Amino acid sequence: MRKRLITAALAAGLFVQAILAAPAMADEGGTGPITGLPMPRFVSMKASEGYARRGPSSTHRIDWVFKRRNMPLLLVDEYGQWRRVQDREGAGGWMHYSLLSGNRSVIVEPEQLELRRRPSPDARVSARLATGVVAWLGECKAGWCALEVQGAEGWAEQAALWGVSPTGDD
Repeated sequence: MRKRLITAALAAGLFVQAILAAPAMADEGGTGPITGLPMPRFVSMKASEGYARRGPSSTHRIDWVFKRRNMPLLLVDEYGQWRRVQDREGAGGWMHYSLLSGNRSVIVEPEQLELRRRPSPDARVSARLATGVVAWLGECKAGWCALEVQGAEGWAEQAALWGVSPTGDD
């Protein structure tokens, strides 16, 4: 009986330690505990390679390596100098904040996306983008977003892009 009580007390103590040591989590739809910026939010990768780790430190195991500069990522948590991110397929982990930028980019979702000269389905086409193209994001309004990619500029339907919320209020 005494052995069971000691085991239960040790387990309870470890549980409390785990809770106290856990990173402060952002409230869903709230703000980040470190930056005070909205959470979740989209960011982009500065570097051409970035390690996503199991936890918020360089001693944690690398679970994923992102190898695409300017790729948009969804930032879902922050702890110290670390940010927890996910790509459009949900893969990710903790990355050092120095690898990320607030400059926004998006990924083209459909097989082919037509950029329009104005935010209208009747406007002339200025360029055609393939699935997976990463473009810089400008303003979004009324379901359309201004994009720039390799010298081409135009407007695309917001629903066809990953890296911006469907409502555009991010």
